[in-house]
Amino acid sequence: MNVEELLEKYAAGVRDFTGIDLSEANLSSAKLSGVNLSRANLSVANLSGANLTGANLSYAKLNVARLSGVNLSNANLNNASLNVANLIRADLSRAQLMRARLIRAELIRADLSRADLSEANLSGADLREATLRQTNLRHANFSEAVMRGSTLTGANLEQANLNVADMSRCDLGGANLRQAELRQTNLSRANLSGANLSGANLRWADLSGANLRWTDLSDAKLSGANLLGADLSNTNLTNASLVHADLTQARLIKAEWVGADLTEAILTGAKLYAVSRFGLKTERITCEWIDLSPTGDRSMIQQFSPEQARAFFNGSPPTIRIIIDSGLDHEASFALAGAYYHIAQQYPMLAQPPSIEIWKRRTVLTFPVERDQDLFPSACMAILPFSDVTPTQKNIFTAVQIIISQDLERLGIKQPLQVKKLDQALEQCLTQANAIRTLKKFPGVLAKIGFFQAPTQTILTNSSAQTLLIHEHYHFGKKFATPNNSADDPSEATRFLLPPLNMLVDFVKDFHYIDQ
Repeated sequence: MNVEELLEKYAAGVRDFTGIDLSEANLSSAKLSGVNLSRANLSVANLSGANLTGANLSYAKLNVARLSGVNLSNANLNNASLNVANLIRADLSRAQLMRARLIRAELIRADLSRADLSEANLSGADLREATLRQTNLRHANFSEAVMRGSTLTGANLEQANLNVADMSRCDLGGANLRQAELRQTNLSRANLSGANLSGANLRWADLSGANLRWTDLSDAKLSGANLLGADLSNTNLTNASLVHADLTQARLIKAEWVGADLTEAILTGAKLYAVSRFGLKTERITCEWIDLSPTGDRSMIQQFSPEQARAFFNGSPPTIRIIIDSGLDHEASFALAGAYYHIAQQYPMLAQPPSIEIWKRRTVLTFPVERDQDLFPSACMAILPFSDVTPTQKNIFTAVQIIISQDLERLGIKQPLQVKKLDQALEQCLTQANAIRTLKKFPGVLAKIGFFQAPTQTILTNSSAQTLLIHEHYHFGKKFATPNNSADDPSEATRFLLPPLNMLVDFVKDFHYIDQ
């Protein structure tokens, strides 16, 4: 059947041309919407500008075909072969292209919005400035494809192969790239904000200048990746591998990267405002200086020697330990959980429950905090359920007053203004703590349970692993003594000598201040 016969039959209402051989035929500008050309041979055919909306071209051969400007919207091209085809400016929106072969096809400025290309092979294809909004590309093969400047917002690229592809300046905002293969892919200046790249393989990828704000890169493999100047603000990098990665002047403001491996990474000039320094692998990192300013404007630069950099990133998480001179029974455990639940509702810094170690005559509660400067205020909250609350809070308040009354610059404290702020934060916290104690819903059974009346000891540990004993009950550790049967002056039961000034100053001198 030749072209003239096909067009005549189509005009007469015939739509089924399954298996027809029209190789090298000229069907340019033909109007064949809804036609059935399943398994047809259209290799090297000219279909430029043709209207094939809703056509069935499943399993058809369209290798080296000329399809520029063709309208294939809503067409069925499942399992079709379009290798080296010219699809420049083609409309393939909402088309079905599952398992289609488009090796080295030209799709420059083509519209593939909402199309289904799952498991399609587009290796070496040219998709410059193509539109693939909300397109299904799951398991598709784009290895060595050129996708520069294309739009893939909201696209599903889960487990797709994009190795060595050129995706520079692509818009992948909100795209799903979970467990995708992106080895040596060029993503420079690409927009990946809000994308899901969890578990993705980005080894040696070029992400320089990329927008990765609010991106999920948890468990991603970024070894050797170029992230120079990339914006990773609020990004999830939990357990990511960044071995040998270049993060020079990268913006990591409020990023979450606990568990990340930064071995031999470059962090010089990185913007690390409100970023955790704990729970990281940082062996042999290169970091001459970092920017701790809230907006990344270099107003708070911290410089390092190699040893200082390692110490900064490998510090211990600040903790508050309350040691109770009594074992924890079921009744006390229930009341304790209720008390800290209500405290956390009003004071989110203690939202994470404490770890609890229990012995026959002693219980240890350990509260992790995010920042050194939260230690004093959070300790005032952590002690709330216990009868030692008043002397402990008094000691904390007195210790802070002693520190801020000194000439802090003369004592070698690098950020005296930050230390001065401890007083204001503490006063606000004490006011809030008093308000919590008067809440009707705050467990009223605490005073009736012996565990909460037992002597306590409160120890603070900063991120440099320095400890500070801030309160110890007079009877703490005295197995047979109780506050009520001591022959001593009752005031002795709550009296505790604060650590000397030099110890207090050394404790805050090693604070690493992080704003939120």
